[in-house]
Amino acid sequence: MKVVLYVSLFFLGYMAAFAQAPAPAAGQLKMFPPSVLVAAQPAQIENSDIGFNYSLPTDWEFVTPPQTPKATVPFPDAVTAKKGNACVEVVFTAKHGTPVSVVVVAALPFACYGQTMTPGDLQNFGAGAAEGLKQTFEVTEPVEGNYTLGRHAVWIERAKGTPKGHPNDAFTFETACTILAKGAVCWMTMAADAASLQAFERAPVALDGESYAELVPANAFIPNP
Repeated sequence: MKVVLYVSLFFLGYMAAFAQAPAPAAGQLKMFPPSVLVAAQPAQIENSDIGFNYSLPTDWEFVTPPQTPKATVPFPDAVTAKKGNACVEVVFTAKHGTPVSVVVVAALPFACYGQTMTPGDLQNFGAGAAEGLKQTFEVTEPVEGNYTLGRHAVWIERAKGTPKGHPNDAFTFETACTILAKGAVCWMTMAADAASLQAFERAPVALDGESYAELVPANAFIPNP
């Protein structure tokens, strides 16, 4: 399924930017232009278009996505509406700590994509997002798992990794994907420490109106008997 490659590009762009950004020197205040200063927002998302909620702890910082400039088109009626792979959207980004840990949520609305997915598509969808990491990061020790949240099957992968050219910057990458009634969703993290990984996994989530105490249960990587 080609759409998984598009998910990977979104994931890689966000993760690589955060992983390679230098931290401010001790005592140095990182300054931003007034145009990008925004009030702090909770690190949570309620997406009614797809049908899920997700909330990180209050010490995580919501990251406002950059605005995409609108192009002036001389013949607007000739522009084709987005469809297929172009329907994948990064709907949520949050960061925490130094070195920074990042959580990204990417969604694919079926109404835009033009077709639905079945449980048989889940592994390919998730694995494609995780596979794309190898373009930018040295990835080792990948481990896959499968679990359920109510009636929703979830595919998950965890791996170790370092940005290429930065072997001392170690992260844990984890990707969890599921298929909802209105779309497919992947939660992805680049965790710099065990506490950040736990925050990602233990964050409460709601899927198609059903609430769960945590996104990733403790038995997610234990094979079914």
